[in-house]
Amino acid sequence: MRMWEWKLLKNNREVYYYNSFRGAVSEEVALRLGQLIREEGVRKGKKRIVFLCIGTDRSTGDSLGPLIGYKLQQKNLAGALVFGTLNHQPVHAMNLEHYQELLSTRYRDALVVAVDASVGSREHVGYVTLGKGALKPGLGVSKELKAVGDIFITGIVGGCGNYDPLMLQSVRLSIVMQMADCISRSICLVENLWEETALV
Repeated sequence: MRMWEWKLLKNNREVYYYNSFRGAVSEEVALRLGQLIREEGVRKGKKRIVFLCIGTDRSTGDSLGPLIGYKLQQKNLAGALVFGTLNHQPVHAMNLEHYQELLSTRYRDALVVAVDASVGSREHVGYVTLGKGALKPGLGVSKELKAVGDIFITGIVGGCGNYDPLMLQSVRLSIVMQMADCISRSICLVENLWEETALV
């Protein structure tokens, strides 16, 4: 376990938590993400990487995915595809099934890293979570969508008490931006990994 990381076992899988407001946390997230990409890439025989950034720019709390997609697109990551950005079609509840179909047909050899906003306990707002396995989008807003991804990254934007439809609208943009910066920096730090392991 690293300095700014703590682990929780949820639904029989390890979930790593990082406080995005701590210094040097991007490096910690990058170390763990690099390890997960390496392990899952080898285990599943994947040759390239897709970052599936889920959310919409029409809601502050749900804009984390498209913001990260936009930041990654600006970096022109070598050997990685990015779906879901601000200036191209975001990936959201209305078109997620289309992207899942696309991934299962045209990108079967790709390791999919699903990125999305999430809800959690109030004391974890601003935390980034990371782990192996599929992401189940929409649970925090009472939507039933099909799980997607081999690895997940989420940013906790709000508490999951009684669901309030306006909760995602009232999330502070500064919290979303802090996590978007942290996650996109972490992914950029890992970029050399997929060149070394032929995940391109």
